[in-house]
Amino acid sequence: MSSNRYSPLTQNDFEDSFDQDSEDYLAEINTSQNHYESSNETIQPDVWYSSPPIDKTINDEVLNSLLSLSDDGLVKRKNGMTKRSPNKSSPNKKNNGYGSCNNKYLIDPIITPTYRYAYFSSVLPSAIRTKSLIELAPTIIDNLDCKQCFWIDIQDPTPTEMKQLQDIFYIHPLTTEDITTEEPREKCEAFNHYYFICFKTFDADPYSPTYLQPIGIYILLFKDFVLTFHFGSLPHSANVRRRMLHLRDTLVVKPDWICYGLLDDITDTFAPLIRGIEFEVDSIDELVLILKESEQSDMLRRIGYCRKKMMSLLRLLVAKSDVVKTLIKRGEEQTAKNDIIKKNRPTIDKDVIIYLGDIQDHLVAMLQSLHHYEKISSRSHSNYLAQISIEMTQTNNEINDVLSKLTALGSVLIPMNLVTGLWGMNVQVPGQFQEDLTWFFSIMACIFTFCILSALLMKSYKIL
Repeated sequence: MSSNRYSPLTQNDFEDSFDQDSEDYLAEINTSQNHYESSNETIQPDVWYSSPPIDKTINDEVLNSLLSLSDDGLVKRKNGMTKRSPNKSSPNKKNNGYGSCNNKYLIDPIITPTYRYAYFSSVLPSAIRTKSLIELAPTIIDNLDCKQCFWIDIQDPTPTEMKQLQDIFYIHPLTTEDITTEEPREKCEAFNHYYFICFKTFDADPYSPTYLQPIGIYILLFKDFVLTFHFGSLPHSANVRRRMLHLRDTLVVKPDWICYGLLDDITDTFAPLIRGIEFEVDSIDELVLILKESEQSDMLRRIGYCRKKMMSLLRLLVAKSDVVKTLIKRGEEQTAKNDIIKKNRPTIDKDVIIYLGDIQDHLVAMLQSLHHYEKISSRSHSNYLAQISIEMTQTNNEINDVLSKLTALGSVLIPMNLVTGLWGMNVQVPGQFQEDLTWFFSIMACIFTFCILSALLMKSYKIL
């Protein structure tokens, strides 16, 4: 066998290898650049979310599939009878969390009996209330033919219903996630064919344990309709519908106006609370310095409760101005270059933008008022604590005055007790064998003289 089984590398071999690597590296760079240039020509779609077709924001196929289902998950026959879906009763199929594996539009087996869906349209005299999305599907399909603006208010949506609504209205999964998890942050986001607005309201019942706790209302503003979601019963949707019915003769109902009405109604609910805080702060500021000590027992509690309410309102109002400002900015911006976005994205009229500016002014004024009231309550709190400190100092001074007088009295009585103690010992003392009262009156005279001199001395030093 040859001993040179592996020949050593030479300098030329290193140079050839380096040249080959350089060529491969340059070829890879050129390929990546060509791919980048080609990718800029067409926007790649989201792999998790398919954009809606042009001039279409509602999926008719999904709505038609919902019509074939009844409220209990049974498939309807043409003759009116129902039968159990074979996919649902198959023992080999497992539930995926959104209904049956083969039919994902089956509703949840347990649905609250309340009417959680409210459908309002400009052509209807009143709102239509249903218990589930399946009952509302025929109304939505009928409205597609007349092409009128409509509004669907949804209370306590379930995960299955959110999945159905996501497929029907082409809602982005991130929006669905924010609604399902009750996103706490207030914001305004723009998607290809709708605006997503998260706005916070509160529980206005003063006897409720969740009083002034934030409750989210989520608004999806489309070109031809509006979807609203909230968890819990809120009066804002009913107030806006009542307002639209009242202005039916003079108002052209559009999605942007419905969004404005909701924001305006939520903002107006803060006005009575801020007015009450104003009266409370003014009364505290006036009474904190004139009430007597016996009348100030609950003053600290009133100040603390008022400041707590102000902090809660500040937390609810601090981000609303930015949300409205962002919505105004979106309305004032020019249409995008993308054809899909240009045709499907909702528009906000100039008149509605003016009304949104009025809401922003109210929010800014409320925030300024709350900051001003917070400063006044902080000053009242400081004044109250200072007055308590002054009263405590006065009480301590009075106690010290009494103690000084008692000390002066003790300084007078101690020498007198010393003298009487000396003459009261069981030993021989001066005047012990005198039969008259000369020594007695002499001792008493000395004691009274000492008392008089001590009193004069203390008076001269203003001790007594």
